[in-house]
Parts: sequence; structure tokens; C-alpha cells
Amino acid sequence: MQTHKLPILFLHGALGAASQFEPLAAAMSEHYDVHLISFSGHGNMPFSEQGFSIQVFAAEVLSYLESHQLDFVHIFGYSMGGYVAMYLARHYPEKTGRVITLATKFNWNEATAGKEVRQLNPDLIEEKVPAFARILEARHTAGEWKTVVKRTAQLIEDLGHQSLLKPADYAQIVTPCMLMMGDRDNMVSFQETIEVYKALPLAQLTVMPDTAHPLEKVDVPLLAYYLRRFTTQQI
Repeated sequence: MQTHKLPILFLHGALGAASQFEPLAAAMSEHYDVHLISFSGHGNMPFSEQGFSIQVFAAEVLSYLESHQLDFVHIFGYSMGGYVAMYLARHYPEKTGRVITLATKFNWNEATAGKEVRQLNPDLIEEKVPAFARILEARHTAGEWKTVVKRTAQLIEDLGHQSLLKPADYAQIVTPCMLMMGDRDNMVSFQETIEVYKALPLAQLTVMPDTAHPLEKVDVPLLAYYLRRFTTQQI
């Protein structure tokens, strides 16, 4: 590891895997010590006996940092990965450098969770969007993709019943954070993003133009620019 490069860790979203970050990693690797992980049950990682939850995924990040002798790391979390990053910033601030989230849904209750859970039916995905089903099949090589979808639905349902991060939690996050969202994201609202932005003591807000929710729709050079700017600027 080249010590003069800033360490940055990318955390993927629900149904995602580390492989999705390869274009961004390539754009960042000249100036950063880039780390990619897949949460258990995703990509080439088998399911964990500890469960399938935000807390389990956060513990896997801490284990990764320890095994790679990283005292601290900047974290970029996409969608669910951003929620994991915020959870880490709230409970393990000594391990987190700066936190950047993109397209992260913060407002979890029974209504918002129910809406997402209805879309996480593997049989419906296979029937209605077979191309996406094939992508998931190719992406999740360690486990059955339908199981990943079902367990993700359960995770979101649990979040709907018991949100892990409440307004009071955000107010206690001392880590500098930048919340990013696309102006065409139909899953994440401006309102919930702005509410968290206002609750955080040290935060910036960035809206990506002409950007929908899927990570593959993001302008990689523009995202890399914002990540570099935020992680190197004086705050």
C-alpha cells in the first residue's frame, strides 16, 4: 500500500456488489488507495452466519479495516452503502474519515419500506425484467440471486419497523459528510436528503444533474471530481 495516497472505501447498494465500482475505482486510483468490498451474500461473498443486516454489514467493514491495517478511511457509500457508512460514522467516528453518500434513502418507515419491498419479488423480477434478473444472476456468484433479493426485502422491512438512524443520531455525527443525490432519482426524495443534511453538524449537499438512481447512470468523471474535492478540501 502506498501510504501517501488517501485511503477510500466504496460501499455498494442493495442487490449490488463491489464489481459495480470498477469504473469509479479506475478514475480514482491515481490519487487514492481505493478499497472495494462486497457485503456478505453479495457478489462472490457467501452469506454470513451473523445475519443479513445493516449492523452485520457495518461489522464487516470494521473487520476489513482491521485486516488491512487501516486506522481510518474515507467512505463513499452508494444507496444502502451510504446508510451503512452513516451508521459507521454515528457509532465508530474514530474509524471514518469523511463520508460521502449517493442516492441513499434515509426516510425509512412502514410505508416507504413497503413500497420498496413490493418491488423485491424475485419471481416478478424474472418475469417482468428478465434482463435485470440475468444481471443479478451473473453478479451474485456465491449465492442464489433470488435469495439475495428475498433477504434484502426482509432487511428493508425490518428498517421500516425500526429505523437505525433517527434525527437525533444524525445530530451526533461529528464526521464531515457530503450527501449526494441525482435530480432524477425516483426512489430518494429531496426532502429526506435535505432533512438529514440539515441535521448533520458538518455537511454539504450536492445534486448530480440529469442523474437517475442506478449507479450505472452516474457520470463517473463528475462523481470522481466531487469525491476528490470533498476529501481534500479544508473544512
